[in-house]
Amino acid sequence: MARYTGPTTRLSRRFNQHILGSGKALERRAYPPGQHGPRLRRKLSEYAVGLNEKQKLRYIYGLLERQFRRLFEKAKRERGVTGERFLQLLETRLDSVVYLLGLAKSRAAARQFVNHGHIRVNGRKVDIASYSVLAGDEIEVRSAPASRQMATRNLEENRIRTVPGWLSMDSEALKAKVNRLPVRDEMEQGINEQIIVEFYSRF
Repeated sequence: MARYTGPTTRLSRRFNQHILGSGKALERRAYPPGQHGPRLRRKLSEYAVGLNEKQKLRYIYGLLERQFRRLFEKAKRERGVTGERFLQLLETRLDSVVYLLGLAKSRAAARQFVNHGHIRVNGRKVDIASYSVLAGDEIEVRSAPASRQMATRNLEENRIRTVPGWLSMDSEALKAKVNRLPVRDEMEQGINEQIIVEFYSRF
């Protein structure tokens, strides 16, 4: 299955939460999409609840199922709370960090920004969106005029977005630093990661 390229507002209405794109459609019609959306009141099974939560998180970060599951298995092998570590691995992907810094409008745009070679980590060009940043890493936009012009424009458009405390950003120099790994309160709030852990434990 390829990445989702359909209507973004449909996803937000399906999960009753802002997932991708603008949240305006969800404000106007806060019920599931489709002909029977306004009257749909079915009770979801435990499996369906877990599947929905997993799909919701996967769509937020724009990953394929195989990539998503691989990260979960990695989180399960590491020390700490599996669900929280899983969110950390998602949040510290380079494309996600570029998005959080305001250098791109969406995670999909951030992935493209990274893939096109506009980002350097610790002085080296990194064009792999799934690259995991670590505490102490320094991230900067490369010195090419086109890269810096694009990054400056994106920062201006996203200036109302607050950079999380685990990152620091120098907007003038277009440089950032990973101060530490994020804690749970600094990561995606509309997700119950324990439900996802329980969902995957079925298999």
